Amino acid sequence: MKVNKDGNGYTFAFSIILVIVVGVILSSLSIGLGPLKKANVEVKKKMNILSALGVESTRKDGSEKYDQFILDSYVISHDGTLQENLPLEKQAFSLDVQKQNRDKTVQVNDRLYPIFEAEKDGEKLFVLPVVGKGLWGPIWGFIALADDYETIVGTSFDHKGETPGLGAEISQSFFENRYNGEKIANNGSFTPIKVVQNGSGFEDQKVDGITGGTITSKGVEKMVNETMEVYYKYFSKNK
Repeated sequence: MKVNKDGNGYTFAFSIILVIVVGVILSSLSIGLGPLKKANVEVKKKMNILSALGVESTRKDGSEKYDQFILDSYVISHDGTLQENLPLEKQAFSLDVQKQNRDKTVQVNDRLYPIFEAEKDGEKLFVLPVVGKGLWGPIWGFIALADDYETIVGTSFDHKGETPGLGAEISQSFFENRYNGEKIANNGSFTPIKVVQNGSGFEDQKVDGITGGTITSKGVEKMVNETMEVYYKYFSKNK
């Protein structure tokens, strides 16, 4: 039977077949590239952890350097209690704290908090993930604490869609470095770090925010303080 290529039926049939074929090809590519995508996500996370330690890395050497500097990792609960025998997806490196933060079914008191124990230049350090909300979307990062359990020695912040030249500047070293030397505790008690403008505010426990990026800067303040308070519960009990 001769096919009428000028008819609507032929056009619809051809379109359907084309969509199916393209869909199968794209699906196959997605499945095939799955392991590569997962590996890229993992090495990027390792690079961000290393960045908080002040260790430069690339996608080629990120995993090697991570194994070199990170000695151990574990997870604590919101009340600062060490969690053991967790399933793989809730273990320190696998735990997606950004996804956990977005999940409205997970109550704040039920959240888990990873700790990455590191050693650099003979000193013991702790790298702690933080996650919060900026002006336009999520913000996140890692903070490195010294072995006194309270002095910040490095940070690495990032964002999804903050305004270039304003809130997006939280991921620049000039802002991240402002946290270096600040303490999350005073006389054995947790003390929040205030983000201020033009050097105003507290004499101690403060960092200058981003000019023109006030809301994002305050988002960093809230993110850091809420998360560090949880971690200090654990450190204060295990000094």
